Amino acid sequence: MVSSLNELKKRIFFDMLDLVGRVFILVSHSPGVIIGKRGFLPEEKEKGIVLVFNRRMNFDWSVDGISAKLVFGAVTHQCFIPVKSIVSIFSPELSAHFSVSAASSPAGEEALPEKLTSEPADKQTKSAGDNVVRIDFNKKK
Repeated sequence: MVSSLNELKKRIFFDMLDLVGRVFILVSHSPGVIIGKRGFLPEEKEKGIVLVFNRRMNFDWSVDGISAKLVFGAVTHQCFIPVKSIVSIFSPELSAHFSVSAASSPAGEEALPEKLTSEPADKQTKSAGDNVVRIDFNKKK
């Protein structure tokens, strides 16, 4: 099941990239994520980091994850993003967003999605909403 989810992430990523030329991913902080010497900022450790990929970039998506040189400011960093750490793939141009639950298990273990409930949103616990990232895809005029 985990490999099927990883393949789905890859397919959605490349489909969006083919359609509009760029893709955004939200990556959760985990020991396997390497953001060069920069690493994660304190806020990014809590909320994750959004990375942008486009057609012109030279990156490699292997079974384990994405290897790429990414630029932060004026500095290039060698990065590796494990597929399991990608929690969201989105495109503002397409107004499309695919997301999965962030892994809450210890390093090295894959978290399985929790069973969906039919409870109204106001009855769900507050902690369940803490991991939701809201994105406004509307363009400003």
